[in-house]
Amino acid sequence: MGSIFLLGRRGGFGEIISWFIRVVIYDICITGISDILGVPRIVALFIFLGILAVIAFGGYFMKQRIAPGVDD
Repeated sequence: MGSIFLLGRRGGFGEIISWFIRVVIYDICITGISDILGVPRIVALFIFLGILAVIAFGGYFMKQRIAPGVDD
């Protein structure tokens, strides 16, 4: 019962600040891609999402190569 109470206390002002910082960082990345490549922001967004997907798949394949029997 105590752990349920602790999980409920995670939100609040700190969570809002954390979310805001993430949004600002993502916006800076997307704006940078847009300015450097000279493309619209929506295209820069898809480029950014593609980069994140490549990093995620690279990490997954690396994990499978290093420790193939370990599953999360």
